[in-house]
Amino acid sequence: MIPVNEFRNITSEQNPQFRVLKPWWDVLSEYLGIAMLMIGVFGCTLQLTQDKISCLPNRLTDPSGGHTDCSHVRQHRDNQSLWEFSITKYIGPNIVEVFGRKNGLDIHQYEFVNHFCYERAVHWYGKYFPYLVVIHSMIFMVASSFWFKFPGTSSKIELFVVILRKCFDSPWTTRAISEVSEERMVLWRKNTQSSAPDGGDEEDVLSLIRASIKSDSEQKSTEPSLLDKKEGEQAKALFEKVRKFRTHVEEADLLYLMYVLQTVLKVFKFVLITVYSVLLVPNIQIVVLCSVPPDLTGFSAFCCNYNKAHLFSKLAYCYISFVGVYGLLCIYSLYWLFHRPLKEYSFEAVRLETGINDIPDVKNDFAFLLHLSDQYDALFSKRFAIFLSEVSESRLRQLNLNHEWTVGKLRSRLSHNAHERLELHLFMLPGLPETVFEIPEVESLKLELISNITIPSSVTQLPALVELTLIHSPCRLQPAALGHLRDQLKVLRVATESQELLPLWMYTLQNLEELHLSGDLTLDSLRELKNLRVLTLRCKLTKIPPGVMDVSQQLLRLCVHNEGTRLQAFSSLKKLVRLAALELTGCGLERIPSAVFSLSHLQELDLRENRLMAVEEILSLQHCRRLATLRLGHNRISCIPEHISRLRALETLDVSWNSLCRLPPRLCYCPRLRHLDLSHNQLVSLPSEIGVLQGLQFLSVAFNALESLPEELFSCRRLRVLALGNNSITALSPRVGNLAQLVRLELKGNRLEGLPVEIADCPALQLTGVIVEDSLMELLPAELKDSMKNR
Repeated sequence: MIPVNEFRNITSEQNPQFRVLKPWWDVLSEYLGIAMLMIGVFGCTLQLTQDKISCLPNRLTDPSGGHTDCSHVRQHRDNQSLWEFSITKYIGPNIVEVFGRKNGLDIHQYEFVNHFCYERAVHWYGKYFPYLVVIHSMIFMVASSFWFKFPGTSSKIELFVVILRKCFDSPWTTRAISEVSEERMVLWRKNTQSSAPDGGDEEDVLSLIRASIKSDSEQKSTEPSLLDKKEGEQAKALFEKVRKFRTHVEEADLLYLMYVLQTVLKVFKFVLITVYSVLLVPNIQIVVLCSVPPDLTGFSAFCCNYNKAHLFSKLAYCYISFVGVYGLLCIYSLYWLFHRPLKEYSFEAVRLETGINDIPDVKNDFAFLLHLSDQYDALFSKRFAIFLSEVSESRLRQLNLNHEWTVGKLRSRLSHNAHERLELHLFMLPGLPETVFEIPEVESLKLELISNITIPSSVTQLPALVELTLIHSPCRLQPAALGHLRDQLKVLRVATESQELLPLWMYTLQNLEELHLSGDLTLDSLRELKNLRVLTLRCKLTKIPPGVMDVSQQLLRLCVHNEGTRLQAFSSLKKLVRLAALELTGCGLERIPSAVFSLSHLQELDLRENRLMAVEEILSLQHCRRLATLRLGHNRISCIPEHISRLRALETLDVSWNSLCRLPPRLCYCPRLRHLDLSHNQLVSLPSEIGVLQGLQFLSVAFNALESLPEELFSCRRLRVLALGNNSITALSPRVGNLAQLVRLELKGNRLEGLPVEIADCPALQLTGVIVEDSLMELLPAELKDSMKNR
């Protein structure tokens, strides 16, 4: 006999958490399966513990010589048909002595006949009924839980149950729902106040609102306002798990198919068991006729009593009743499977109840699992849905950010940028910490590679904020924040990959003075930017955007960095009448655009990284009477025209990284020239007229082919930087000591055999300002080096 405790281990579910995925009909079917299994076990126990059959010889024969059946035994309760063969003896009045029939058989013959007749005469259903019940019950139970064990479904089910439980118990779930409830309560109060009746009823309404506010505040004070760091990290991990689980499970409907197949199998078993059981139950008889070879006992027929037939018959009808109820539950399950759209799950009711409107609907196996959990308790899907919401995830991310990025930690990251503004640079964060707005001294806010940025109304707490940089960081503004930035923001820098991520609110910043854009962009109207002075575009443009003309009357600086894409149609530049600085770098220019010559206020022209080969148009630049800076580096220029001397206001000339072989002497007659960069060319000599440039402060002829320097060069007494490195110079003139303001002298990469001791006569030149090989430096006298070191 099987112990009950062992039997309980067989029938109980290994993972009790799976009951979340068992609807009520599966639970009831499971109990019915256990009841049917108990019937089978009880029958099997009877089979093993009690005698099976008892047989007696049958003496009745029919006239034809055959044996009669044992109906006379079944029909006569008192066995009256046997009394006619009994031997009686008269004792006295109303007293008869009865003698039993003598068959002359010993006990071993009866035992043999009992076993023989049990195997031959008893119907197989009567003998094996308990075993059939056990087998069928086990099949029912296996079919009900097979999808929990199948490799293709068990992993998904286990993961879903674990995540579902964690989502249900997570403190973030309660907090998110409570926050929404509070927001809806505030909205209800506002609506109540706006719709309050006049007269005496108004006071009643106001008193009711005050009472509700008080109770809400008291309740809020008793609840924890913040999650601790550990709970926040756990909730963050749950969002990631739910996202990955949804991606994995929504791909197919294997769970749904497995559940349908096991239900169909159970219905088929129900029909099969019901049909054959109803047909075979009448064959369980109490008295049966058994034919035995007469040479064994002397009798050819025995009437046998099947001891357990009556009980088995009743158990069989009870079993059929249980199977019938089980089958009806399976049929209802099929109706539920095919009648309802279980491959789609809508959170519409949850969205209406919680107020979180971005909870997405799901499909396939994910939807089917949620439908099953609803049969257990609909509260599970409601709390699970919180972790499908991007809004909820953003709130949690914000909470975790505030925990991690405290005010003290943010203050430690403050530094001054290139424009001497106190800048806070945040890089690759999951969001914008609200603690940023608790540092009122911030002047520049730089956000790089940060997603889901929403600048709240608390930005008004940063009165000094005048510069905002967004590098691949899409940003949205709350209405109050937009109003504040309209009044305060002076500089905006935006780098993005697509037009869709470009913040449209930037076109409304009326006080903006500088706008720097980078990416594959299309510029819209800038009409609202009435104070815009500087515009930088790092794009691949084919022409100047029409929107630039909206600020043509006030724009002072225009920079276009075109990354090698050829820029055409420059006629619109003529409308920039107040333009003082123009940069056209990487625009594929082969000549200086003629539209530039009409910019009478132009002071700086930058044409670096183009395809210029000849610059004869420089003569036309004399119309730009204020032009002070001309940058032509990284081109293909081989010659500078003599009439460059017409640029009387020129102070800075950069022709580095070109193909110059000679320098025109007339260049040295630009009276205001202060900065001259001739590096990375093919110059073999410098004109002696260079001594005319008495105002020259910076001269670089590094990376050329110079073998000597004109003595007149050392009469330029205002030189502060002299870069002569990587040439073929063999000697440095002692007149270098005349450069009283020299602070940097680069000589490395030449053919010098020594340094003149006159370099010590340069009072502003320190030893660290001399860039030369160590071997040449060691040749200088020690006292000279000490004097230069101690300056």
